[in-house]
Amino acid sequence: MKNIKKITISFLVFLILIIPALSLADGLVPCDNTTQPCDFNAFMALINTVIHFILFSMVIPIAAIMFAYAGFLMVTAGGEAAGARTKAKSIFFNVVLGLIIAVAAFLIIRTILFILGYEGSWIGFDPLK
Repeated sequence: MKNIKKITISFLVFLILIIPALSLADGLVPCDNTTQPCDFNAFMALINTVIHFILFSMVIPIAAIMFAYAGFLMVTAGGEAAGARTKAKSIFFNVVLGLIIAVAAFLIIRTILFILGYEGSWIGFDPLK
């Protein structure tokens, strides 16, 4: 019964986080096949939009929620509950490690593409956004 409850809550949280992306799906690709054809740069713009959404619109808020949860565990643990303090510290460490891995992966791919000579706005952040 606990597994079903955990899966249901996780699924509902995922839906709450993904619904805004589905409602704004119109602007994912900058081409419309009438005035601007779909090409490799449009595909890379799509990938950049998806990575930007995942990295900034999902990872950062989820990390903030996990930091708040770990902080709540740390504050309410009290002096005698060493298990809760250990759990809170491990959550803090795992969240920081996950953020470092996500940002490092993005930076490594961006650097490799820059070295290979790709100069589209999809390599990194578009300064106009």
